[in-house]
Amino acid sequence: MRDPLPEPSVTEGGLPPEPLSHSLKQRHLTMLGLGGVIGAGLFVGSGAGIGIAGPAIICSYLLAGALAMLVMRALGEMSAAMPASGSFSVYAEKALGRWAGFSAGWLYWFLLVVVLAVEATGAAKIAHGWLPSVDQWVWVLAFMVVFTLTNLAAVRNFGEFEFWFAALKVGAIVLFLVLGTLAVFGLLPTASNPSGDPVGLANLTGQGGFFPKGMGGVVAGMLAVVFAFGGLEVVTIAAAESDDPARSVSRAVRSAVWRILFFYVGSMLVIVTLLPWDSLEPGQSPYVAVLDSIGIPAAGQIMNIVVFVALLSALNANLYGSSRMIFSLAERGEAPQALLKVSGGGVPRRAVLASVVFGFVSVVLNLLWPDTVFLYMLNAVGAVLLFVWALIAVSQLRLRPRLEREMPERLTLPMWAFPYLTWAALLGMAAVLVLMLFDDSARPQLLWSSGAAAVVLLVAAYREVRARRG
Repeated sequence: MRDPLPEPSVTEGGLPPEPLSHSLKQRHLTMLGLGGVIGAGLFVGSGAGIGIAGPAIICSYLLAGALAMLVMRALGEMSAAMPASGSFSVYAEKALGRWAGFSAGWLYWFLLVVVLAVEATGAAKIAHGWLPSVDQWVWVLAFMVVFTLTNLAAVRNFGEFEFWFAALKVGAIVLFLVLGTLAVFGLLPTASNPSGDPVGLANLTGQGGFFPKGMGGVVAGMLAVVFAFGGLEVVTIAAAESDDPARSVSRAVRSAVWRILFFYVGSMLVIVTLLPWDSLEPGQSPYVAVLDSIGIPAAGQIMNIVVFVALLSALNANLYGSSRMIFSLAERGEAPQALLKVSGGGVPRRAVLASVVFGFVSVVLNLLWPDTVFLYMLNAVGAVLLFVWALIAVSQLRLRPRLEREMPERLTLPMWAFPYLTWAALLGMAAVLVLMLFDDSARPQLLWSSGAAAVVLLVAAYREVRARRG
């Protein structure tokens, strides 16, 4: 028999009050939502997507962005009605049972602490390039210590760090779009267009046309870019520590999904309009290529600074998100109870330390065995985001009727066209997983991630059996 949803009178959000701080402001959450997915995957990794799909990468980003928007809207509906530091893990438990909450929470925690190592190592490589006399491992250690201390202090410090990190990233994107748009309309000369004439559609329709690789290229491009939208979920975790969780998460989700889609698709449109898609060198940032074409001095170093900030921002956000997720698991008896210790300022310091310890282990593995041990770990979380998104959609399908029946006043951010668009999101995720299975480069990620998910599910099932017998 499923548990009823808590009465709204328990708290404003319908859940027991969180013992954490409530010092995050609306501006923190808004910028966290905007900056959470603007990272190295966009500034550097988008070049691989353009190489796969050509100008049709715009369609790939539209499809991936639409999927991410539907998932975030479903999650936003539940978060606005029942703000919780465990976010989708809490909702999965309420909708499907303890096994689902346990699985979603631990898989997401594992994902964050592994990706954290990639971000710390990537930022260290850039810093080492600036100061070769300082070993890369020293930079990694410095970054991990700084952000551990930041997260051990008041949560407002985390909010301020993320606000300014995200502001720089958003400002860089906006400036890029302005310069690129001026160049497209001929108001700013470029290396290939010194006369300053409007660029037109030559680069969109030439070099094989808009779909040089056919629809297969669009599909392959979507596989390359869909995971770049991961990170939006952290805003719903952080909302539980804001001064007005329900209203804050509603505003953050509404603004973030549309603006991020605009930034991603707008950037790709500028890039493939200004430059022939097949002129981009593998591994080169398409943003650097555009800025070089416009004649921006030291474009490569400017973008290095932006990517550096993006990596540190993601490191900070992932450490925060992982600590709150494991704290929520401990609250529900799904993680060691020792992690429930909260400081006087409302910071779960033991949960932060538990997350950062595994983060340090991941970094060491990445530095020592990047092509063996750490590669297996990275593959093991490669498709976890899609598994989590699927649990979010299924949870929303199960909880929406109960919310309408038991606390309709809390439905301040309802899912569009329920249940049809929720089912559409699930079908979209299923299609991506099937495509990964038949893609040689993505198949190892799917198989290893499925193995990791199977292990977590077996542990969850074992705990269920023990609980029932007990």
